[in-house]
Amino acid sequence: MPRARKRPAGAARPDKKGPGGKRTKTEDPGEASAKVENSSLQETSASRDCGKNLSSYWLMKSEPESRLERGVDVKFSIEDLRAQPKQTACWDGVRNYQARNFLRAMKLEEEAFFYHSNCREPGIAGLMKIVKEAYPDHTQFEKNNPHYDPSSKEDNPKWSMVDVQFVRMMKRFIPLAELKTHHQAHRATGGPLKNMALFTRQRLSVQPLTRGKNGSRLLITCQSDHEFTCTSW
Repeated sequence: MPRARKRPAGAARPDKKGPGGKRTKTEDPGEASAKVENSSLQETSASRDCGKNLSSYWLMKSEPESRLERGVDVKFSIEDLRAQPKQTACWDGVRNYQARNFLRAMKLEEEAFFYHSNCREPGIAGLMKIVKEAYPDHTQFEKNNPHYDPSSKEDNPKWSMVDVQFVRMMKRFIPLAELKTHHQAHRATGGPLKNMALFTRQRLSVQPLTRGKNGSRLLITCQSDHEFTCTSW
């Protein structure tokens, strides 16, 4: 699915009483992986610290390259998020029920990887955090919006969005090919990335990074080459 341009979070939508919003997210097709790099996941003492944090982590996809959907450019990259007022935007346009339910499950201050999708080089570009929990997505009511849903009613909206705020860029871009290498290795060994939704549910644009009752933790990076963040699976 596409995504629409965003307005600054909190900006009123035209002729509507509901909360303002911004761009749209996409239920994107599975991305083909490029050349596989030789890299390895590393667990350090920091992963034990992560275990103390019971918050969920998320991966959220957006298209960094221009693409028109019903005449609307749905491009929205992490650089676009960083350029927004207060570096904050609403994550609108999600039209998949499971992805919507994940949005509704998000809590303030939880962190999410910003994933560039449907582009020349997909992968994780940076980190953001949830600054407003789920509320009705205004784009479902806007007839000129690519994500208009005539079956959704303002007194019983089907679709929700959250507000996110830029935290930082990754120290280096983490490409899909590298992620796939780790996923395949963990499938063979039973590691924590074996069921990563990025590969098991490729079209899902909002994905949890919490797995299992106790959410075994893994630090997927060192502070240099394999830098991610403390993530629960």
